[in-house]
Amino acid sequence: MRVVIQRVSEASVTIDGTVKASIKHGFMILLGIETEDTREDAEWLCGKIALLRVFADEAGMMNKDIVNAGGEVLLISQFTLHAQYKKGNRPSFIKAARPEQAIPLYEYFTHCLSEKTGKPVLTGTFGADMKVALVNDGPVTIVMDSKSRE
Repeated sequence: MRVVIQRVSEASVTIDGTVKASIKHGFMILLGIETEDTREDAEWLCGKIALLRVFADEAGMMNKDIVNAGGEVLLISQFTLHAQYKKGNRPSFIKAARPEQAIPLYEYFTHCLSEKTGKPVLTGTFGADMKVALVNDGPVTIVMDSKSRE
């Protein structure tokens, strides 16, 4: 699993002209699921995200996690995070999990992150044509991959 985490001052997802979800201060997370991913990958990433200290404390240092900062979470499915681009100019998405595998893992990830943070996780709609808007705060953007546990 691969995530792009952006600390935002606001973010929203719109589908067919209607805002499905929006948050203020918090994380907007893009989640890509590949064929090799398991629930263990989701649990590891959710644990890291819930404890990620990238919000300012009283001294202005990045010492607070999402819970202590009172932030919200918007999660968006993003199969293109597993694009392969070594050959040619058209990316291949062969490593991205098919919906029958990805949807249950996406739902599990949503549930797991909600449990780890104690907060509801707002989402887009898996597989929909979504318009995502955000204001990156900082900017702070972090990429994590469950296959590269640094």
